[in-house]
Amino acid sequence: MKQWISAEWEAQRHSLVLWCPVFFGCGIYLYFSFPFEPSFRLVLVLVFILLCVFLLALLAQGVVRIGMIIVILLISGYLTASYRSFSVAAPVLEFRYYGPVEGRIIKIDKSSSQAWRVLLDRVVMTEIRPGRTPERVRVSLFGYLPDGILAIGNRVTVVANMSPPGAPAEPGGFDYRMMAWFDRIGAVGFSRTPLMEMRPYGDNGRRLDRLRAYISGFVANSIGGQNGAFSAAILTGERSRIDQTILAQLRASNLAHLLAISGLHMGLLTGFVYLIVRYGLAAIPRIALYLPTKKFGAMAALLIGLGYLFISGGSVATQRAFIMVAVVLVAVMLDRPAFTLRAVALAAMIVLIARPESLNEAGFQMSFAATTALIGVFEILRRKTWWREARYGRLARFMPFIALIITSSVAGLATAPISAFHFNQLAKFGLMANLLSVPVMGLLVMPAAVIAGVMSIFGLSDPAFWVMGQGVGWILGVADFFASLPGAVIPVKSASPMVLPVVVFAGCLFFLVQGVLRFSGFFLLIIVIFIWQQTPRPDILIDENGALLGVMIDGQRVLNKETAYRFSAGSWLENDGDLASQQEAFQRPGFTVEGTQTRATLENGWQVVLERSKPEGVAEGFDCVENQIFIAPKWPDPPMGGCVFIGQSSFENGAMAIYFENGFPEIRHAAPDFPQRPWNNGGRPYQ
Repeated sequence: MKQWISAEWEAQRHSLVLWCPVFFGCGIYLYFSFPFEPSFRLVLVLVFILLCVFLLALLAQGVVRIGMIIVILLISGYLTASYRSFSVAAPVLEFRYYGPVEGRIIKIDKSSSQAWRVLLDRVVMTEIRPGRTPERVRVSLFGYLPDGILAIGNRVTVVANMSPPGAPAEPGGFDYRMMAWFDRIGAVGFSRTPLMEMRPYGDNGRRLDRLRAYISGFVANSIGGQNGAFSAAILTGERSRIDQTILAQLRASNLAHLLAISGLHMGLLTGFVYLIVRYGLAAIPRIALYLPTKKFGAMAALLIGLGYLFISGGSVATQRAFIMVAVVLVAVMLDRPAFTLRAVALAAMIVLIARPESLNEAGFQMSFAATTALIGVFEILRRKTWWREARYGRLARFMPFIALIITSSVAGLATAPISAFHFNQLAKFGLMANLLSVPVMGLLVMPAAVIAGVMSIFGLSDPAFWVMGQGVGWILGVADFFASLPGAVIPVKSASPMVLPVVVFAGCLFFLVQGVLRFSGFFLLIIVIFIWQQTPRPDILIDENGALLGVMIDGQRVLNKETAYRFSAGSWLENDGDLASQQEAFQRPGFTVEGTQTRATLENGWQVVLERSKPEGVAEGFDCVENQIFIAPKWPDPPMGGCVFIGQSSFENGAMAIYFENGFPEIRHAAPDFPQRPWNNGGRPYQ
């Protein structure tokens, strides 16, 4: 036994460095998981502990030293996330505001309701002093829009209803406030009045954004239709031209990742440039003999990738993709192995240090999960005798197809749990759709885009754009076909927040641990998926205004509103793993309306009553009875009787979920009892 333990430990020594981003990420996760923001005194204590442990680690040996390095990584991750949160601090609107909003347009897109939406900076809001005015605001526009007014860099004004970024739709749900905090968005709202252009003062800048908007329009108009809209999106990141139906089909067929400018696009683009430059120079004997064509190809690809980073808008996903590609290309220039797990670990560390909040994003998790799994699987295969024989034997001619199947399968399996956790659905035919689409993206669409970019200088880009449009048309056709098949989408209910970290840790065990111990990750994944399936959903959900109510009857969520409060209603149904629309959930039996009251009876016999009026609007003598939950958002005091009362003060902590524990309701709030984080504390980063 001792020899076995010693042998297993020896096998892990060379892969210990791969765990550095894992433990650094754990420190970041601890920062976001704690219910309080670290005080300045606590930060100083942690810095002191970090320095002491670092000095002790220099003197320690063996397992003790490894333990100290783990502590260093945990504390460093926590402090990095804390500093990042402090460094992006910007004012957050603390009340509802109605009045003029003036600012410079820095981003244009569309909301889920297909309304134009603008992101403004250099904001001016009447009656709010400059020191408390949000740095950026996002406004959805439902009023009149004069021609040409929606342009990056324009200074505009509009009368809008503004409010702080919204709290989660239910306890444990997605918290938009945190994402808005790191994007420095201090208020969101809408306007039904005309948008007016102000006289610009000084240089409004945003030249790169204006260039990006021009390229987007040029590509979309050159190809036309939804093919052009898709092409513009994969080149510049601008998606406002794409219909919601197309987006739904891409998600249902697991092809939405082709729309996001991430590792696939950056890898295909830089890979094509690398091959063209390298083999183009290699075709010239004098250059091939005396110059390192491989390094010139890597340098050209790196420069093109950098240009693509800026032209595409420089989103977090694109930054992450560029860092990963840059690590690979620099390794090529330094004559180092490019595709290794060490390169992935280095890229992950760079991303987490630069933007620690990326750890919470589905894009970061899925990107590194897919990359780690692909490299890990091919490293395992490389050591297998049968794989080497297949590569150079009779199966050699089929290897590209075999590699494509393995790549799509491994990437799909690695990202499936993460996708299910964040988006509450799985695409049943995703593997087949990707097998039919990814090769077209790599062999046709991206090469045609590069050629079109070069030929557009001479005004000869139309043929290349035609080819690109045909490739995109094939991809959209594949998405339409598979999304229309019965059962194309498998709904998945929401899991406990602790499920995802365990899933990620299980994946790390499988791909980072050497020897038979790696299979412990597989068994851990099976266990956590079983726990996931047992996670209960709330019996009752109440939105933060007390207007939308959802109760679970016969295993299905019944809603009391047919169209209003669409965001909360959609979130509840998605988290239930329910494919029904809000209208369908409203039409389910369960609610009865009696005057100003909406009533429902649960399967356990408890009755839910939602009272919409004020106390004086209810007939005298009304009281509530036992085994009844009385919800009255406008009532400051409970009525007579023995019911469970949810009144005006209860809604100060946002939306609510009610579970029945041992036959009695347990109420959970979306917001904490006392605000302690900067994104829910009015923009104050420290206590």
